[in-house]
Amino acid sequence: MQPSQSLVVNKGVHKSKRKSKMIKIEKHKVWLRQSKAVLSLLLLLVSTCGIAQENYTVSGKISDKEDGETLFGASVFLEGTTIGVVTNEYGFYSITAPKGNYRLLISYMGYSEEYQEITLDKNQKLDFEIMAVSTQLEEVVVSADEPEMAVLRKPEMSVAKMNIATVKQMPVVLGEVDVLKSLQMLPGVTNNGEGTGGFHVRGGAGDQNLVLLDEAIIYNTSHMFGFFSVFNADAIKDVKLYKGGIPARYGGRVSSVLDVRQKDGNNKRFEATGGVGIISSRLAVEGPLFKEKGSFIIAGRRSYADLLLKAAGEDNSVSFYDLNLKTNYKINTNNRLYLSGYFGRDAFELGENFSSSYGNSTGNLRWNHIFNDKLFSNLSAIYSKYDYDLGITTAEFDWVSSITNYNLKYDLKYYFSDKFKLDFGASGIYYDFDPGEIRPTSETSAVNPLTLDRKKAVESGVYVNAEHKLTENLTAQYGLRYSGFTRLGGQAMVDYANDQPVVYNSTLGIYERGTEVGETNYEKGDAIETFGNFEPRVSLAYTLNDNSSLKAGFSRVAQYIHLLSNTSSATPLDVWAPSGQFIKPQLSNQYALGYFRNFKDKAYSMEAEVYFKNTDNRIDYIDGSNLIGQNTIETEILSGESRAYGLELLLRKNEGKFTGWIAYTLSKSEQRTPGGNAGGLGINNGEWYNTPYDRTHDISISGSYKLNNKWSFSSNLVFQTGRPVTYPNGQYEYEGISIASYAGRNSDRLPAYHRLDLSVNYKPNRKPESKFKGEWVLGIYNAYNRKNAASISFGQNLETGANEATRTAIFGIVPSLTYNFKF
Repeated sequence: MQPSQSLVVNKGVHKSKRKSKMIKIEKHKVWLRQSKAVLSLLLLLVSTCGIAQENYTVSGKISDKEDGETLFGASVFLEGTTIGVVTNEYGFYSITAPKGNYRLLISYMGYSEEYQEITLDKNQKLDFEIMAVSTQLEEVVVSADEPEMAVLRKPEMSVAKMNIATVKQMPVVLGEVDVLKSLQMLPGVTNNGEGTGGFHVRGGAGDQNLVLLDEAIIYNTSHMFGFFSVFNADAIKDVKLYKGGIPARYGGRVSSVLDVRQKDGNNKRFEATGGVGIISSRLAVEGPLFKEKGSFIIAGRRSYADLLLKAAGEDNSVSFYDLNLKTNYKINTNNRLYLSGYFGRDAFELGENFSSSYGNSTGNLRWNHIFNDKLFSNLSAIYSKYDYDLGITTAEFDWVSSITNYNLKYDLKYYFSDKFKLDFGASGIYYDFDPGEIRPTSETSAVNPLTLDRKKAVESGVYVNAEHKLTENLTAQYGLRYSGFTRLGGQAMVDYANDQPVVYNSTLGIYERGTEVGETNYEKGDAIETFGNFEPRVSLAYTLNDNSSLKAGFSRVAQYIHLLSNTSSATPLDVWAPSGQFIKPQLSNQYALGYFRNFKDKAYSMEAEVYFKNTDNRIDYIDGSNLIGQNTIETEILSGESRAYGLELLLRKNEGKFTGWIAYTLSKSEQRTPGGNAGGLGINNGEWYNTPYDRTHDISISGSYKLNNKWSFSSNLVFQTGRPVTYPNGQYEYEGISIASYAGRNSDRLPAYHRLDLSVNYKPNRKPESKFKGEWVLGIYNAYNRKNAASISFGQNLETGANEATRTAIFGIVPSLTYNFKF
């Protein structure tokens, strides 16, 4: 599509930018033709993987016998051979092998192994329901981390998987089970301190993580400003974090992908699961529909801190709720529809003077279709919105803002043979950025109405990814993604002298706003800026022997949207912005090398990885930048680069009454922002400096001990190097007031962070035939009452005149008691 003509108004002079936009569109078409050629070449390669001898295919789905939930990552093998697969996100598998008699083996951690004698003399479909070996209250839903299959043989690098049963056993703050805080116990994953939202992966920022809940993008993962996550463990089936080696089907974030899948719902019988805690309660109800052709699950949580505060006579209030919904319907053996959604909101009030609320809303309609025993497809139409508002009663105004996207994606998987499997697909996302609107709440308000320009954009992607068993010992996963991004018109854009929105004032030694020379008016059909990037991905796994393997991986990822925040941790008022004329896409390359080993017949396992990651076009902020209510955000930022590298070790004990792991990360995360065309030395004199997410040492120890069927115990021990901060390094006096001067950015650190968490789980006696199951969970967060510093501020004591440092801690020791039930 060719953009319409745009006019620029500059002191009465009109000029056309039609030619430059046509050139960009032509380049975009060339990139598309190139990507099509690459896809054709890969498909030609696939066609050469034909099988000379007579082969047949067995395919089907693996599910839980008790509730009918499909199992993602279950291993399906032909015993005595190296032919096998793991099930996809919807429990589907397909195995092709030479004609003959075989014993089919199905295994999944936490479930009993199933065997089936089969004769492969024709294509056939076999569905299996397998039984969980545990009857405990916790759902035994495991994300296929069986060492032999997932760790040793699969060409999958830098992937963290969490067992939901393990998550529920780990001690947590205020007794609320938290998927994100459990992930932070694994190497390479951390937060930005207590009471902060989001998470950071391998030195990356929070906005560099793609968080998906049933394929829908979640923009804010926290409740109550970071105390809890938005993921209700009762509604979650699978959690998978890609720290590197991101498969080609994912795009849009340069640091990681967190793929969270909701439960489908029990299609065998009705049941309820829930819990009552000191700060919140939850309830999930699920059951069959349409005579077991479908199922549903409804799960809700609600905090009651606001009710407790009101009962205590407090004017302040804080609360959250969320609701998970999902249903599905089996049309026939080859077609199934899914409909899922999530709705969550936080509300915060300080008396009658201040109020704030924010929340996520998502919806996804999916169609699973099995073309034949080798080709599986998934078509999804997805909606996602994050909005937030702020009300200042004394100033008589409200502030509202949001980001909304509509996503259509089509993914297919073709099982060519036991040695070659192909994923391919395409997606398109339409973005609507509403950076903010100020609304006076009364006629006497001194605040003028202000509506910032809405920004719209389209992001598209096409990909192909192959898993190829090259030899008995060497398996490769390689793919290519082509992504495109177009910033759309419908507004006026400011033009700056020399195309510089930021310039360096050498007299004052500061960066300041560039000189405006006019503006360009873009119509709705115009393309303000267009980008395109090829993103190759490759991972290799070489099996040294039955117990050890080496892996290597490389991935290139482009990110086109940015979270603008000059605070040390994300807040609900941070603004998302698209790439455009003055904000370029982030481009990241990551390299990783790993060694994986099992010990003592898989009772123990070890994972060791080293990585290096560099990112171009990373946004940085000039000193004193103002991001709120800013219509020309390009005047507050500079473009730089970042790098992160490190060593990650994970030692697990997988079997026995005592299980757990030790995770250690040694890492470095830095950023550099030269002045570039803006002039000057840049930020921090253009030198490398620590990002706020740099942690030199990060040690996490997690353990669980099952004494008997009634009692079990668990604990976490965490140590981290303190977060980088900027402290004053001197002072001067001005009109009798002492004013501090500061050292280079993030050149100092907070004190080291460490804590110990404990948990006791008690299951009362119950009759074997009883359908009601209950348990008590006593937790102690920060058992030895460590006052970890969330921040240290400096100021002058007005009474004594002395400079003082004030240390702020969020938590001391926090006990909790929760009663969980299921019936």
